[in-house]
Amino acid sequence: MTQDTLADRGTRRDRALARVVDARSERSLESLALGSATLAFIVVALIALIAFGFEPAPISGPGSIGQFAALAAAAVAFAAVLAGRYLLHERGPQGRLRLLDHFDIIALAIAHAVIALLGWTLLAVILERAFIGAEVFPLAVLLLAGSAAGMTAYIAFYSATHMDLELLAAVLAVFLVFGVLASMLTASDPDWWKDNLSALGMTTNVSALAFNLTLIVAGFLVTTLARYATLGIPTPNPVGIGRVRVCLIVVGVFLALVGVFPVNLFFALHTGVASGMVVAYGVLVIGLARWIPGMPRPFVLLGWLFLAVTLVLAVLFAVGYYTLTAVELVAGILVFTWIVLFIRNAAALTEDARRA
Repeated sequence: MTQDTLADRGTRRDRALARVVDARSERSLESLALGSATLAFIVVALIALIAFGFEPAPISGPGSIGQFAALAAAAVAFAAVLAGRYLLHERGPQGRLRLLDHFDIIALAIAHAVIALLGWTLLAVILERAFIGAEVFPLAVLLLAGSAAGMTAYIAFYSATHMDLELLAAVLAVFLVFGVLASMLTASDPDWWKDNLSALGMTTNVSALAFNLTLIVAGFLVTTLARYATLGIPTPNPVGIGRVRVCLIVVGVFLALVGVFPVNLFFALHTGVASGMVVAYGVLVIGLARWIPGMPRPFVLLGWLFLAVTLVLAVLFAVGYYTLTAVELVAGILVFTWIVLFIRNAAALTEDARRA
Protein backbone atom coordinates (compact mmCIF):
# COMPACT_ATOMS: atom_id res chain seq x y z
CA MET A 1 0.00 0.00 0.00
CA THR A 2 1.54 3.29 -1.09
CA GLN A 3 1.84 6.46 0.94
CA ASP A 4 -0.44 8.28 -1.55
CA THR A 5 -3.16 5.65 -1.02
CA LEU A 6 -2.94 6.07 2.73
CA ALA A 7 -3.12 9.83 2.34
CA ASP A 8 -6.20 9.52 0.12
CA ARG A 9 -7.89 7.25 2.65
CA GLY A 10 -7.04 9.67 5.43
CA THR A 11 -8.51 12.55 3.46
CA ARG A 12 -11.70 10.62 2.77
CA ARG A 13 -11.94 9.64 6.42
CA ASP A 14 -11.54 13.28 7.50
CA ARG A 15 -14.26 14.38 5.10
CA ALA A 16 -16.59 11.63 6.28
CA LEU A 17 -15.91 12.59 9.89
CA ALA A 18 -16.64 16.24 9.10
CA ARG A 19 -19.98 15.26 7.54
CA VAL A 20 -20.87 13.19 10.61
CA VAL A 21 -19.99 16.05 12.95
CA ASP A 22 -22.06 18.49 10.88
CA ALA A 23 -24.98 16.07 10.83
CA ARG A 24 -24.79 15.60 14.58
CA SER A 25 -24.64 19.34 15.07
CA GLU A 26 -27.74 19.87 12.92
CA ARG A 27 -29.54 17.01 14.63
CA SER A 28 -28.69 18.44 18.03
CA LEU A 29 -30.11 21.82 17.01
CA GLU A 30 -33.28 20.10 15.85
CA SER A 31 -33.52 18.25 19.15
CA LEU A 32 -33.02 21.48 21.06
CA ALA A 33 -35.76 23.15 19.00
CA LEU A 34 -38.15 20.32 19.80
CA GLY A 35 -37.12 20.46 23.45
CA SER A 36 -37.78 24.19 23.62
CA ALA A 37 -41.20 23.64 22.03
CA THR A 38 -42.06 20.93 24.56
CA LEU A 39 -40.92 23.06 27.49
CA ALA A 40 -42.91 26.04 26.22
CA PHE A 41 -46.03 23.88 25.77
CA ILE A 42 -45.88 22.55 29.34
CA VAL A 43 -45.06 25.86 31.04
CA VAL A 44 -47.63 27.93 29.16
CA ALA A 45 -50.35 25.28 29.59
CA LEU A 46 -49.74 25.26 33.36
CA ILE A 47 -49.83 29.07 33.47
CA ALA A 48 -53.08 28.99 31.48
CA LEU A 49 -54.53 26.55 34.01
CA ILE A 50 -53.77 29.03 36.78
CA ALA A 51 -54.92 32.07 34.79
CA PHE A 52 -58.24 30.63 33.57
CA GLY A 53 -58.92 28.25 36.45
CA PHE A 54 -60.03 25.49 34.09
CA GLU A 55 -62.96 27.63 32.92
CA PRO A 56 -64.13 28.37 29.37
CA ALA A 57 -62.81 31.52 27.71
CA PRO A 58 -63.74 33.71 24.72
CA ILE A 59 -61.74 33.41 21.53
CA SER A 60 -60.61 37.01 21.25
CA GLY A 61 -60.67 40.23 23.23
CA PRO A 62 -59.81 41.05 26.87
CA GLY A 63 -59.47 37.96 29.04
CA SER A 64 -59.59 35.64 26.02
CA ILE A 65 -57.52 32.66 25.04
CA GLY A 66 -56.39 34.61 21.97
CA GLN A 67 -55.00 37.43 24.08
CA PHE A 68 -53.31 35.04 26.51
CA ALA A 69 -51.79 32.92 23.73
CA ALA A 70 -50.48 36.00 21.91
CA LEU A 71 -48.78 37.41 25.02
CA ALA A 72 -47.35 34.03 25.97
CA ALA A 73 -46.10 33.44 22.43
CA ALA A 74 -44.38 36.82 22.41
CA ALA A 75 -42.52 36.02 25.63
CA VAL A 76 -41.62 32.55 24.35
CA ALA A 77 -40.37 33.92 21.00
CA PHE A 78 -38.19 36.49 22.75
CA ALA A 79 -36.64 33.86 25.03
CA ALA A 80 -36.21 31.30 22.24
CA VAL A 81 -34.35 33.73 19.97
CA LEU A 82 -32.04 34.82 22.78
CA ALA A 83 -31.33 31.20 23.68
CA GLY A 84 -30.79 30.19 20.06
CA ARG A 85 -28.45 33.04 19.16
CA TYR A 86 -26.30 32.80 22.30
CA LEU A 87 -26.20 29.01 22.06
CA LEU A 88 -25.06 29.25 18.45
CA HIS A 89 -22.32 31.65 19.53
CA GLU A 90 -21.13 29.25 22.22
CA ARG A 91 -21.06 26.35 19.73
CA GLY A 92 -19.32 28.27 16.97
CA PRO A 93 -15.96 29.93 16.28
CA GLN A 94 -17.32 33.48 16.21
CA GLY A 95 -15.16 34.74 19.08
CA ARG A 96 -16.12 37.30 21.69
CA LEU A 97 -19.39 39.12 21.08
CA ARG A 98 -19.14 42.86 20.65
CA LEU A 99 -21.61 45.40 22.02
CA LEU A 100 -23.29 45.79 18.63
CA ASP A 101 -23.74 42.02 18.44
CA HIS A 102 -25.73 42.07 21.68
CA PHE A 103 -27.90 44.89 20.33
CA ASP A 104 -28.46 42.90 17.13
CA ILE A 105 -29.56 39.84 19.09
CA ILE A 106 -31.96 41.84 21.27
CA ALA A 107 -33.44 43.60 18.24
CA LEU A 108 -33.91 40.25 16.50
CA ALA A 109 -35.61 38.82 19.60
CA ILE A 110 -37.95 41.82 19.83
CA ALA A 111 -38.85 41.47 16.14
CA HIS A 112 -39.78 37.81 16.58
CA ALA A 113 -41.76 38.62 19.74
CA VAL A 114 -43.77 41.33 17.98
CA ILE A 115 -44.44 39.07 14.99
CA ALA A 116 -45.68 36.33 17.34
CA LEU A 117 -47.83 38.75 19.34
CA LEU A 118 -49.51 40.32 16.34
CA GLY A 119 -49.76 37.09 14.35
CA TRP A 120 -51.62 35.15 17.04
CA THR A 121 -53.77 38.18 17.85
CA LEU A 122 -54.81 38.50 14.22
CA LEU A 123 -55.57 34.78 14.00
CA ALA A 124 -57.74 34.98 17.13
CA VAL A 125 -59.71 37.92 15.72
CA ILE A 126 -60.30 36.05 12.45
CA LEU A 127 -61.45 32.90 14.28
CA GLU A 128 -63.80 34.94 16.44
CA ARG A 129 -65.42 36.31 13.30
CA ALA A 130 -65.83 32.73 12.05
CA PHE A 131 -67.24 31.35 15.35
CA ILE A 132 -69.47 34.21 16.47
CA GLY A 133 -70.50 33.91 20.12
CA ALA A 134 -68.54 30.69 20.70
CA GLU A 135 -66.46 29.96 23.79
CA VAL A 136 -63.42 27.70 24.09
CA PHE A 137 -63.85 24.71 26.42
CA PRO A 138 -61.51 24.49 29.45
CA LEU A 139 -59.35 21.63 28.19
CA ALA A 140 -59.11 23.25 24.76
CA VAL A 141 -57.94 26.48 26.43
CA LEU A 142 -54.93 24.68 27.89
CA LEU A 143 -54.16 22.77 24.71
CA LEU A 144 -54.47 25.83 22.44
CA ALA A 145 -52.35 28.04 24.70
CA GLY A 146 -49.66 25.39 24.99
CA SER A 147 -49.73 24.59 21.28
CA ALA A 148 -49.38 28.24 20.28
CA ALA A 149 -46.42 28.64 22.63
CA GLY A 150 -44.82 25.38 21.50
CA MET A 151 -45.12 26.19 17.80
CA THR A 152 -43.77 29.69 18.39
CA ALA A 153 -40.82 28.39 20.40
CA TYR A 154 -39.89 25.87 17.70
CA ILE A 155 -40.10 28.41 14.84
CA ALA A 156 -38.29 31.15 16.76
CA PHE A 157 -35.49 28.82 17.91
CA TYR A 158 -35.07 27.40 14.41
CA SER A 159 -35.02 30.90 12.94
CA ALA A 160 -32.42 32.06 15.46
CA THR A 161 -30.10 29.11 14.85
CA HIS A 162 -30.43 29.16 11.06
CA MET A 163 -30.43 32.92 10.53
CA ASP A 164 -28.91 34.15 7.27
CA LEU A 165 -29.25 37.37 5.29
CA GLU A 166 -32.27 36.24 3.27
CA LEU A 167 -34.13 35.10 6.39
CA LEU A 168 -33.18 38.28 8.24
CA ALA A 169 -34.54 40.36 5.37
CA ALA A 170 -37.80 38.39 5.49
CA VAL A 171 -38.04 38.92 9.27
CA LEU A 172 -37.51 42.66 8.74
CA ALA A 173 -40.25 42.84 6.10
CA VAL A 174 -42.80 40.87 8.14
CA PHE A 175 -41.96 42.81 11.30
CA LEU A 176 -42.43 46.17 9.60
CA VAL A 177 -45.74 45.16 7.99
CA PHE A 178 -47.16 43.72 11.21
CA GLY A 179 -45.99 46.63 13.36
CA VAL A 180 -47.31 49.40 11.12
CA LEU A 181 -50.61 47.62 10.43
CA ALA A 182 -51.18 47.06 14.14
CA SER A 183 -50.56 50.76 14.81
CA MET A 184 -53.01 51.72 12.05
CA LEU A 185 -55.75 49.41 13.31
CA THR A 186 -55.42 50.51 16.95
CA ALA A 187 -54.83 54.24 16.40
CA SER A 188 -56.89 56.40 18.77
CA ASP A 189 -57.34 59.06 16.07
CA PRO A 190 -59.34 57.59 13.15
CA ASP A 191 -58.29 60.52 10.95
CA TRP A 192 -54.55 60.06 11.42
CA TRP A 193 -54.08 59.36 7.72
CA LYS A 194 -55.16 62.90 6.83
CA ASP A 195 -51.92 64.24 8.33
CA ASN A 196 -49.04 61.85 7.67
CA LEU A 197 -47.75 58.40 8.56
CA SER A 198 -45.76 59.80 11.45
CA ALA A 199 -49.05 60.82 13.10
CA LEU A 200 -49.31 57.20 14.26
CA GLY A 201 -46.50 57.91 16.72
CA MET A 202 -47.81 61.22 18.06
CA THR A 203 -50.07 60.06 20.91
CA THR A 204 -49.14 58.49 24.25
CA ASN A 205 -51.22 55.32 23.88
CA VAL A 206 -50.08 51.78 23.10
CA SER A 207 -50.57 52.32 19.35
CA ALA A 208 -48.03 55.14 19.23
CA LEU A 209 -45.59 53.16 21.36
CA ALA A 210 -45.92 50.18 19.00
CA PHE A 211 -45.32 52.37 15.96
CA ASN A 212 -42.23 54.10 17.37
CA LEU A 213 -40.81 50.83 18.72
CA THR A 214 -41.34 49.22 15.31
CA LEU A 215 -39.26 51.93 13.64
CA ILE A 216 -36.49 51.75 16.24
CA VAL A 217 -36.12 47.97 16.09
CA ALA A 218 -36.39 48.00 12.28
CA GLY A 219 -33.57 50.54 12.18
CA PHE A 220 -31.35 48.20 14.21
CA LEU A 221 -32.18 45.34 11.84
CA VAL A 222 -31.29 47.46 8.79
CA THR A 223 -27.90 48.35 10.29
CA THR A 224 -27.34 44.64 10.96
CA LEU A 225 -28.16 43.85 7.35
CA ALA A 226 -25.86 46.64 6.21
CA ARG A 227 -22.90 45.24 8.13
CA TYR A 228 -23.33 41.63 7.04
CA ALA A 229 -24.82 41.95 3.53
CA THR A 230 -21.78 43.86 2.26
CA LEU A 231 -19.22 41.30 3.43
CA GLY A 232 -17.44 39.51 0.61
CA ILE A 233 -19.03 41.38 -2.32
CA PRO A 234 -16.43 41.48 -5.13
CA THR A 235 -15.73 44.91 -6.62
CA PRO A 236 -12.74 46.58 -8.26
CA ASN A 237 -13.58 49.83 -6.49
CA PRO A 238 -11.50 49.90 -3.28
CA VAL A 239 -13.93 52.24 -1.49
CA GLY A 240 -17.14 50.93 -3.04
CA ILE A 241 -18.15 48.46 -0.34
CA GLY A 242 -17.46 50.97 2.42
CA ARG A 243 -19.66 53.61 0.82
CA VAL A 244 -22.51 51.17 0.20
CA ARG A 245 -22.29 50.05 3.82
CA VAL A 246 -22.27 53.62 5.12
CA CYS A 247 -25.36 54.52 3.09
CA LEU A 248 -27.26 51.49 4.36
CA ILE A 249 -26.22 52.18 7.95
CA VAL A 250 -27.38 55.79 7.60
CA VAL A 251 -30.77 54.53 6.36
CA GLY A 252 -31.05 52.24 9.39
CA VAL A 253 -29.89 54.81 11.94
CA PHE A 254 -32.19 57.51 10.56
CA LEU A 255 -35.12 55.07 10.50
CA ALA A 256 -34.54 54.35 14.20
CA LEU A 257 -34.29 58.08 14.95
CA VAL A 258 -37.65 58.66 13.26
CA GLY A 259 -39.12 56.50 16.03
CA VAL A 260 -36.98 58.07 18.76
CA PHE A 261 -38.12 61.61 17.89
CA PRO A 262 -41.94 61.75 17.47
CA VAL A 263 -43.06 64.45 15.06
CA ASN A 264 -45.27 66.26 17.59
CA LEU A 265 -42.39 66.67 20.07
CA PHE A 266 -39.35 67.03 17.80
CA PHE A 267 -40.67 68.32 14.48
CA ALA A 268 -37.36 69.60 13.11
CA LEU A 269 -35.34 66.54 14.14
CA HIS A 270 -38.06 64.14 12.96
CA THR A 271 -38.35 65.81 9.58
CA GLY A 272 -34.57 66.04 9.21
CA VAL A 273 -33.85 62.36 9.85
CA ALA A 274 -36.81 61.24 7.71
CA SER A 275 -35.57 63.36 4.82
CA GLY A 276 -31.99 62.23 5.40
CA MET A 277 -33.08 58.60 5.09
CA VAL A 278 -34.49 59.26 1.63
CA VAL A 279 -31.37 61.20 0.62
CA ALA A 280 -29.12 58.33 1.75
CA TYR A 281 -31.20 55.91 -0.29
CA GLY A 282 -30.94 58.19 -3.33
CA VAL A 283 -27.16 58.48 -3.00
CA LEU A 284 -26.90 54.70 -2.73
CA VAL A 285 -29.01 54.11 -5.86
CA ILE A 286 -27.07 56.68 -7.88
CA GLY A 287 -23.63 55.46 -6.82
CA LEU A 288 -24.28 51.70 -6.77
CA ALA A 289 -23.24 50.99 -10.39
CA ARG A 290 -19.92 52.79 -9.82
CA TRP A 291 -19.24 51.33 -6.37
CA ILE A 292 -20.15 47.73 -7.29
CA PRO A 293 -19.86 47.42 -11.10
CA GLY A 294 -20.78 43.73 -11.04
CA MET A 295 -24.26 44.34 -9.67
CA PRO A 296 -26.89 43.07 -12.19
CA ARG A 297 -27.99 45.82 -14.55
CA PRO A 298 -31.75 45.11 -14.20
CA PHE A 299 -31.44 45.64 -10.44
CA VAL A 300 -29.55 48.90 -10.92
CA LEU A 301 -32.25 50.15 -13.34
CA LEU A 302 -34.95 49.08 -10.88
CA GLY A 303 -33.32 51.25 -8.22
CA TRP A 304 -33.44 54.24 -10.58
CA LEU A 305 -37.11 53.49 -11.31
CA PHE A 306 -37.96 53.35 -7.60
CA LEU A 307 -36.13 56.62 -7.01
CA ALA A 308 -37.95 58.28 -9.93
CA VAL A 309 -41.34 57.11 -8.63
CA THR A 310 -40.51 58.51 -5.19
CA LEU A 311 -39.58 61.90 -6.68
CA VAL A 312 -42.76 61.97 -8.80
CA LEU A 313 -44.86 61.25 -5.70
CA ALA A 314 -43.10 64.07 -3.86
CA VAL A 315 -43.97 66.46 -6.70
CA LEU A 316 -47.60 65.28 -6.65
CA PHE A 317 -47.72 65.98 -2.92
CA ALA A 318 -46.17 69.43 -3.44
CA VAL A 319 -48.93 70.39 -5.89
CA GLY A 320 -51.64 69.04 -3.57
CA TYR A 321 -52.64 65.99 -5.61
CA TYR A 322 -51.38 63.33 -3.16
CA THR A 323 -51.50 63.24 0.62
CA LEU A 324 -48.26 62.99 2.53
CA THR A 325 -49.40 59.67 4.02
CA ALA A 326 -49.70 58.12 0.56
CA VAL A 327 -46.25 59.38 -0.42
CA GLU A 328 -44.66 58.02 2.77
CA LEU A 329 -46.33 54.63 2.45
CA VAL A 330 -45.38 54.10 -1.20
CA ALA A 331 -41.85 55.45 -0.71
CA GLY A 332 -41.33 53.26 2.36
CA ILE A 333 -42.51 50.15 0.50
CA LEU A 334 -40.20 50.93 -2.43
CA VAL A 335 -37.15 51.58 -0.24
CA PHE A 336 -37.50 48.39 1.80
CA THR A 337 -38.34 46.33 -1.26
CA TRP A 338 -35.11 47.61 -2.81
CA ILE A 339 -33.14 46.70 0.34
CA VAL A 340 -34.49 43.14 0.30
CA LEU A 341 -33.67 42.81 -3.40
CA PHE A 342 -30.20 44.26 -2.81
CA ILE A 343 -29.50 41.52 -0.27
CA ARG A 344 -30.60 38.86 -2.76
CA ASN A 345 -28.49 40.30 -5.59
CA ALA A 346 -25.46 40.86 -3.35
CA ALA A 347 -25.65 37.24 -2.17
CA ALA A 348 -25.89 36.02 -5.78
CA LEU A 349 -22.91 38.15 -6.81
CA THR A 350 -20.84 36.87 -3.88
CA GLU A 351 -21.74 33.24 -4.64
CA ASP A 352 -20.83 33.61 -8.33
CA ALA A 353 -17.49 35.09 -7.38
CA ARG A 354 -16.84 32.27 -4.92
CA ARG A 355 -17.56 29.63 -7.54
CA ALA A 356 -15.39 31.37 -10.10
